[in-house]
Order: sequence, then structure tokens, then C-alpha cells
Amino acid sequence: MEVRVRPGRSLRGEARVPGDKSIAHRALILAALAEGDSEVHGFDPLDDCLRTLEALRACGVSIEMTSPGMLRIAGRGRDGLQEPAGTLYCGLSGTTMRLLAGVLAGLPFTATLDGDPPLRRRPMDRVVEPLRRMGARVEAADAGHAPLIICGGGLHGIDYALPVASAQVKSAILLAGINAQGETVIREPAPSRDHTERMLRWLGVPVEGDNGAIRLVGGTRWRGRAFALPGDISAAAFLLVAASIVQGSEVRVGAVGLNPTHSAVIEVLRGMGADVTILPTRRGA
Repeated sequence: MEVRVRPGRSLRGEARVPGDKSIAHRALILAALAEGDSEVHGFDPLDDCLRTLEALRACGVSIEMTSPGMLRIAGRGRDGLQEPAGTLYCGLSGTTMRLLAGVLAGLPFTATLDGDPPLRRRPMDRVVEPLRRMGARVEAADAGHAPLIICGGGLHGIDYALPVASAQVKSAILLAGINAQGETVIREPAPSRDHTERMLRWLGVPVEGDNGAIRLVGGTRWRGRAFALPGDISAAAFLLVAASIVQGSEVRVGAVGLNPTHSAVIEVLRGMGADVTILPTRRGA
């Protein structure tokens, strides 16, 4: 195959990018664990996020798409998910597997998480180890790979130092800590994305963070809310880079999610001389 690229004209206009996948996974899970109904606005039915959605449905959560991009989720409470009848299929989504492992570790039933061959080749030992230390029984294939068989419930908080900074592993421990007795402390060797901590605080769950340590005391319940998913900065990055390198371009990308742990592309482009302006946008969550 031959591909030819020719210089184009300057880029001008406004664009919308898909909803942030990382936040979408967390919104689905936190809405499912809430007391009462929640709405999720700006949901894009990407395969990874659909794997989380279908797994939650298999655990008894009612999820209805009421209009394009909008979901209504009937929360079952932090300890109200049901034992699934079969294996929870994660496809290629490591996020689904790791986050749900944390949720399931805190619930008093047995569930199996599995996925496609590429996901089975990805190591899961970094999430399995802390969940075992919290009291969950987790069986994994050789060297800590999927499928994961999780017999949860009866968890206790731990003080755990992550060997490698990982937002997904950190989130799995926090989600397990919600149903654990006592305080869970996670120590990070370096900052990682903090979507889960921010969203838990927004829901009223006391999560504290200082000097690289995140603390959560189990037992808090929360009410359903309306989650407004921001645009995915990873998807916006392509447009931002294109506008930065094509002379005379001016592109506006609306409602993109940014926070100090999720905006490196902006700083890189500015460091290379691009003129990037951030305008405040007021949305829900």
C-alpha cells in the first residue's frame, strides 16, 4: 500500500471529541454502586466502555440508554451487586478487568473475569497482590494472568506501597477499600491520574491525599448523581498537534477534561512554541 501526504490548508473550526474513556469506566461503576438513580451524559459506546457496562448489567445493574449519549443507571449500593451467572467478559479492556477486580473483591460472592487472548497475556499480578493482602481470594493463571477468579468479601484496609505508579491499580484498591473495614492507604512512587479520587470526593466519599499517600476509610454510601463526561484529551491531542504544525491554523476543541495529572500534551505543545489557550467550561461532574 502506498500513502501520499500533501500539505493542506490551515485548519480552522470547532470540534467535539469522544467522551473520556477513563472517566466513563469510573462513572459507570460509581453510578452502579450509588444509592438510587444516576445519569451519565456524553457516553460514547466504545468497546472498552461497553465491556464495563455489560459486566455491570450481568451483576444485576439496570442500565438504560435513554437517548444518544445518555444513560440512566439504577444504582444498587456499594454492596448490592449480584453474583453473575457466568464469566464477566472484558474483551480487550484491561481497565474493565482491573477496576472490576477491585469492586468484586469487596463483595461476598465468587465471580470470574476473563477476556480475549491479548488481554490474557497482560500481567494482572500488580492488582491481584494488594487485593489478596486485603483478604480477597483471587485465583489467576500462570504468572498472574487472566482469567481471574475472585471470591470476595470480608476485606480489611491495608497500607500499600505501589511498586509502579498506576492509576488503574490504585483505583482497584480504592474501589475495594470502599467495602473494607478500616482505613486503606495507598502510597505512590510518582503521581498518576487521579480521576477516581476526584470522583469519589465529588460523591461525598472522604478521600484524603498528601505527600504521595491516598487515604480512604471504608463504609461510606453515596447518592446517585448526574455525571457529565468531558471530552478525551487523548483524542483531542491529534487535532491540537495538527493545528500546531500547520501555519495559520486555529482550532477549538470543546469540553475537554483537564487536570494536573491529565494535561501533559498541553504543556509539551506550549514548550515547543504552540499557542494553546484553555477556556473554562462549566459542566456537571
